[in-house]
Amino acid sequence: QVQLVESGGGLVQTGGSLRLSCVASGRAFSSYAMGWFRQAPGKEREFVAAISWTGAGTHYADSVKGRFTISRDNAKNTVYLQMNRLKPEDTAVYYCAVEAVRYGMGTTHYQDFGPWGQGSQVTVSS
Repeated sequence: QVQLVESGGGLVQTGGSLRLSCVASGRAFSSYAMGWFRQAPGKEREFVAAISWTGAGTHYADSVKGRFTISRDNAKNTVYLQMNRLKPEDTAVYYCAVEAVRYGMGTTHYQDFGPWGQGSQVTVSS
């Protein structure tokens, strides 16, 4: 069973940057698309970004497009989320997840992903 461990969250001021990392173990990481989702208090989990199993394809939520970048290093079994120009509305717990099917492009639906990491808190102060 794959395990995902996230790191890199924290407190940052508006306009600042953070980079989240997610290390996977226990599965052929390079065969699966990966995604980042987030959940703010009182809100549903929402899609942030996804990357295909090859790394060649990426897509983003409109709210983060142009500010966030998803990438992967298959040699390190790691997916990253670089977050720039952060806003208070980006405050949430961020989760990485593996797409359930192999050789996918990554979808925007959290139901298509699993397992999930434990989550990493990102707080952006105004």
